Amino acid sequence: MAKAKDFPIKESISDLNLLRKKQSNFKFEKRIIWLIAIKTKRFKTRKSLSDYLGVTVRTSERWSQKYITKGLDGLLSDEPKNLKSRIITPEIHQGLSNHVNSSEAPFSGYWDAVQWVEDQYGVTVKYHNLRRYLIQHFKTKLKSPRKSHYKKDDEAEKAFLKTP
Repeated sequence: MAKAKDFPIKESISDLNLLRKKQSNFKFEKRIIWLIAIKTKRFKTRKSLSDYLGVTVRTSERWSQKYITKGLDGLLSDEPKNLKSRIITPEIHQGLSNHVNSSEAPFSGYWDAVQWVEDQYGVTVKYHNLRRYLIQHFKTKLKSPRKSHYKKDDEAEKAFLKTP
């Protein structure tokens, strides 16, 4: 097993305790508790510290790497992981945009979009990936009417809607 990477913690314990009290998000509070435990050398092993905090050892390693590279501000920031799609190129994005916003021949569903991308560009995209991409970039959603009950009386519905 490799030795744990030692790194200096610049902030004092009193500063970290004050910062911990100010946190409204428990996720960030847990990271400050982790820093305090490392600074005070409360735990002998990384495993015991991770068990105490309820995180994996790998998470603790990621936190230490983030603290070393970006400091305390980087550790307490929640940066989104917006990675660009490698499958959906700008050309496919433009084609999807034109097709989604088309009033003459829009997609009839996500499976239709998957088939269209495969036919037009020769690229196989998984259904869930393309669905997530279309929702994220074009705010699409499936619209389907609810089923009507077989015992529903249309006359009773009209009478109900007319009453004040």
